[in-house]
Amino acid sequence: MAADTSAPRVRTLPLRSRPWILTYHSVSDPTDDPYGITVSADRLDEQLTWLRRRGLTGVGVSALLRGRASGERGLVGLTFDDGYADFLDEALPVLLAHGCTATVFVLPGRPGGSNTWDPLGPRRPLLTEEGIRTVAAAGMEVGSHGLLHQDLTALSDDGLRTETHESRDALHRIVGQAPSGFCYPYGTADRRVAASVRDAGYTYGCALVPGALTGPLALPRTHVSHADRGARLRAKEVRHRLRYRSAGAGEAG
Repeated sequence: MAADTSAPRVRTLPLRSRPWILTYHSVSDPTDDPYGITVSADRLDEQLTWLRRRGLTGVGVSALLRGRASGERGLVGLTFDDGYADFLDEALPVLLAHGCTATVFVLPGRPGGSNTWDPLGPRRPLLTEEGIRTVAAAGMEVGSHGLLHQDLTALSDDGLRTETHESRDALHRIVGQAPSGFCYPYGTADRRVAASVRDAGYTYGCALVPGALTGPLALPRTHVSHADRGARLRAKEVRHRLRYRSAGAGEAG
């Protein structure tokens, strides 16, 4: 699997839009995928090649925000939700071949478990604590997805604090560094949830469509599926730019 080395053509998203952040989940066989959250390693390779040809480099969210703060262009965020174990064997080699990094949002309350929150299956194994350390050692950013993948908006204040604060403490213990980023399970958040994430010490939070919430604790993202190739990715890029073009760079750090 060789990274594309052709000359980049154009850069797209202006700094005045919110950063473009792509959302992946499992990288494996997409045949049995009722939720549309799985891409094959070959398709991931094709998608990263498309980004490179447009002059974009995939990076983790913290690196993306630092780059934007310093005026750097040509960066797009790559995130992988749920911490599937297939990240190590399937996604990581493709990312490294393209010179990319990513943020992997993991569930420290389910080490070595599976995605039991998906009732339609299939069951996919999650990273163990050792696997999480391997992800970090490979140069990827590790962020929190909460402890157990729960809808945080439906939890009591105590339950919410457990998911946000204790997951950060657990990841600090596992990788030796407290995470900067939090990803809201199911992509949903409200002001109470965002406040708990802020109080726990995270500097940014990732949603899917954050609604009225703005700022670094409500970064929007674009879901990527196995069906997304050049034309579909371009359409999603344009939709993101148009939807969030009025937001200043300061909102996202």
